[in-house]
Amino acid sequence: MNDTDVPLCVDLDGTLTPIDTLHESLLSLIRHAPRSVLALPAWLAKGKAGFKQCVAARARMDIASLPFRGELVEWLRSERAGGRRLVLATAANRQIAEEIARHLHLFDEVVASDGEHNLSGEGKRQALVARFGEKGFDYVGNDTPDRIVWKSSRYAIVVGDAAAVRGAQEVSNVVKVFPTQTFSLRLWVKAARLHQWVKNLLVFVPALLAHSILQPRVLLDSVLAFVAFGLCASSVYLVNDLLDLAVDRRHPRKCRRPFAAGQLSASSGIIVAILLLGAAIVIAVSVNWYFCMVLAGYYVCTWAYSLRLKQIALLDVMMLAGLYTVRIIAGAAATLTQPSFWLLAFSVFIFLSLGIVKRFAELEDARRAGKSQIGGRGYGATDLSLLMSLGTSSGYCAIVVMALYINSVDAQMLYAHHKPLWLMCPVLLFWISRMWLLTTRGQMHDDPIVFALRDRGSLLLLGMLAAIVLISI
Repeated sequence: MNDTDVPLCVDLDGTLTPIDTLHESLLSLIRHAPRSVLALPAWLAKGKAGFKQCVAARARMDIASLPFRGELVEWLRSERAGGRRLVLATAANRQIAEEIARHLHLFDEVVASDGEHNLSGEGKRQALVARFGEKGFDYVGNDTPDRIVWKSSRYAIVVGDAAAVRGAQEVSNVVKVFPTQTFSLRLWVKAARLHQWVKNLLVFVPALLAHSILQPRVLLDSVLAFVAFGLCASSVYLVNDLLDLAVDRRHPRKCRRPFAAGQLSASSGIIVAILLLGAAIVIAVSVNWYFCMVLAGYYVCTWAYSLRLKQIALLDVMMLAGLYTVRIIAGAAATLTQPSFWLLAFSVFIFLSLGIVKRFAELEDARRAGKSQIGGRGYGATDLSLLMSLGTSSGYCAIVVMALYINSVDAQMLYAHHKPLWLMCPVLLFWISRMWLLTTRGQMHDDPIVFALRDRGSLLLLGMLAAIVLISI
């Protein structure tokens, strides 16, 4: 029997695409129709097939942005060009399967779940045998449930690692393998955005400025607060990336994030996010209840920002500034240090400026790409000049606050030689002006805080500020 006489049946979830369409449909539902979550128990009562039907009918999956396995798709195209019949055989709901088939222009037929029949494992095997006969088809799969289907297929084509290949070889004749990426700690580090933990160094600021950081208990509580904030923030990053999959996949850089690229599964992301949040809570409780309350407030505000407030122009950057300032308040709560008015005022203005830098950079990138707006944001290209005005003026206001503080009684009490502190003003003026200059030139491709800690010029200026403080003590 020639290959062209044998239909090639292809699994969808985990095979043609690395994602699970049901999981991502649920995430889309939560993102765009959160009230539908209340109906999930009633849908589950209809059975798995009925549940999938209800979710598919209400979810807003962006099929065009889904990641597909490029090497496999190209091979399938070559098989079809050679006269072979291709069948998309999936446990996913028919509505989603047919949308994907239309998008790829690759399949001659779709065999999928409907509201009554769930074509997973044995159900899929029976459907394909009834349609093509025992050993009357070849099958492309990736996971344990596919072993049942491979038993009735003529040949097995495996998308997976060595373990998946061994499993297929036990029940069928494996003729082709498309290797997949195995577990990688690097991917989880990237997804959790450990590089963003540098922002949490702000929790050390209150104790540093109070000159009490070298006290063992204060240092320990500051370190614990730093770790708790990092774990909490990473848990939010994971879930936020899962809820923003469609937007991220259409972004020139964010499309490479592990979840958007399909390198990590949505279900594993939810599990890890819960574990990280649990660890953050345990550590926070070990510090004190004041810190716990601040961390809880930060968590709530972060979700408010992620789900809605980041879409509201101006309020979004004010929330960003507030979330930075909360880190300072958290450090004060952890060490039972009273934060000064000067510190909080300076923090609000400087981080408002940096928040606007972040939004300006995103909008400028969109403008250069020929787009008039940022996806999921409340700004348009016409707002660039206003954002620059607000951002630079806010940064300079922070310098004014610094100047007033240096001349205050508070500074004279903390610093034996407070006059050298005046040198901080021109250094900070140069730094904030330089940050805006680089941003307008299109060279700000990261969070401004992360950028500053990677930028040689910013690190040199930070060293100068540290030297000035040491001289003044």
